[in-house]
Amino acid sequence: MCVTGTTHTVREATKVSRRKFLTAGLAAGIGAAASGVLPAAPALAAHRRHVQDLTHVFTTEFPTYGGLQPTRETLVTVEEDGFYLQRWTFAEHSGTHLDAPGHFVAGNRLADELTAGELLVPIVVVDIRRRAAADPDATVEVRDLMQFERRHGRIPRRALVAMNSGWAAFAGDLAAYRGDDPDGVFHFPGFGSAAVEWLLERRDISGIGVDTLSLDHGPSTSFTVHVTALGADKYGVENLANLDHIPPSGAHAFVGLVPWQEGSGGPCRVIASWG
Repeated sequence: MCVTGTTHTVREATKVSRRKFLTAGLAAGIGAAASGVLPAAPALAAHRRHVQDLTHVFTTEFPTYGGLQPTRETLVTVEEDGFYLQRWTFAEHSGTHLDAPGHFVAGNRLADELTAGELLVPIVVVDIRRRAAADPDATVEVRDLMQFERRHGRIPRRALVAMNSGWAAFAGDLAAYRGDDPDGVFHFPGFGSAAVEWLLERRDISGIGVDTLSLDHGPSTSFTVHVTALGADKYGVENLANLDHIPPSGAHAFVGLVPWQEGSGGPCRVIASWG
């Protein structure tokens, strides 16, 4: 917010002592915990033993599906104006982002209608890196889900089921990440429709996630996975990072989606934690 007196207020705020700041923060934390907003201290400590960011840095160069790249400009600087501010322009589906159910299905819920409870969920990681290395059009199949459960146990209720194809390693290379061929067709992994149907019918999931540009694999023109998953009032998360740095099961994820007004989704910061 750029209002009269902002620079003065910012400068005065720096005069608050470290002791007062910490005391106020501690009091706020205790109050929140007492009201039930935050888990008790032991639970917080357990969740903080291991924390991993699953988010790509949001840049103007990060690949997008439709080619509409974000732009940014500096509006004011600390040196000249007393504070720093940029203006960004970007499509909702840029960077690591969430697809709301209404993204593909008219009348379904939008970003500002998703509840906080849906965004703090168990996360499991289904690894198809070996197959994806040989076939960029590989998809998560029912057999992958069944094999996952044989090794790691049943997919928990409300889970975000994420595909690790290894594709995040290509995020700095537009052509490699999209897998463009001479005919302009994309080639990258995604979920198979049968696997999504299996999850919807047999497991009470919150959504699915991928480390690629789309829930559907690159060559898809029907976007069946999007229609199936979002049509069932689940969400999708695209362009996840660092999935190989968290355990296949046992972690929780916070999908930090801003409740954009009537948003079809939006950029978010996804953070995993486990004890």
